[in-house]
Amino acid sequence: MPTFAAIDALEERVPPLVGLAVAVVAVSTSAILVEWSGAPSLVKALYRVVFTIALLLPITLARPRDRAAFRKIGTQDLLLAVLSGVALAVHFASWFESLRWTSVAASVTLVQAQPLFVVAGAWALLDERVGPKTVAGIAVALVGMAVMSVGDALLGAAPAVTGPDPLYGNALAVLGAAMAAAYVLLGRSLRQRLPLLPYVVVVYATCALTLLAATLARGHPLLGYGTDEWILFLAMAAGPGVFGHTVINWALAHVESSVVSVSLLGEPVGSTILAMVLLAEYPSLVTIVGGGVVLAGVIATARARET
Repeated sequence: MPTFAAIDALEERVPPLVGLAVAVVAVSTSAILVEWSGAPSLVKALYRVVFTIALLLPITLARPRDRAAFRKIGTQDLLLAVLSGVALAVHFASWFESLRWTSVAASVTLVQAQPLFVVAGAWALLDERVGPKTVAGIAVALVGMAVMSVGDALLGAAPAVTGPDPLYGNALAVLGAAMAAAYVLLGRSLRQRLPLLPYVVVVYATCALTLLAATLARGHPLLGYGTDEWILFLAMAAGPGVFGHTVINWALAHVESSVVSVSLLGEPVGSTILAMVLLAEYPSLVTIVGGGVVLAGVIATARARET
């Protein structure tokens, strides 16, 4: 079994862009795994986070520097972690539910619009400057989001193409994007003071408790699911959870945030291709056009922040 020193050395040798590419592939499987599961959306979200913690916590507690980091968390940092975890829980719950009502292509594209909300939140809460190019990028993305949300309905596209209630599903995906942005903004300063694993464990634990409370409040059973469901829950944790979002958090310490944001726009493309191959779900022309406009706006926004 490799020592922790060997793991640290491997982490140092992995090029950040290679890790980021692996993460994008991993998160692209998330929507497919969610669609394959027949459990309630809150249950899927809960067990994804619980299994992610179960995979990461033993490693975290076994490393002396990570154990020491837990003891150094102050009251203010703990509050930030709690708020960040709650935002992440709402993100998972709303996005998982959105996949029930709209297409994979629309849901994944809209939820990846979170950089727009990061910019807006940084401007409103952190007094970061927003230039005209950034505003233009946000405006382009908003036009694309509007096209994706109402275009099919206006043109009378078949529900089988767009989902049983695409407007509702798209709204949930946008809410998921806003909560993902809140998670990023709240955790930005905390990540600078905490090592990766203690940071994600604290946030994921808060997220899991929030999802557990919501699941119990809705009366969803916690047990009684088939073997295939438990395999899917574990796959959501290992793939999109550990190799996806956890690696993305690691990459943020090594490359510019704009590079990470733009790279993550590969997720809608990957998820859409997987949905076509594995779910026989083909996006409508309006979804493709609107999604392209959204991604172009997000790329313009990310690039403008670096100039």
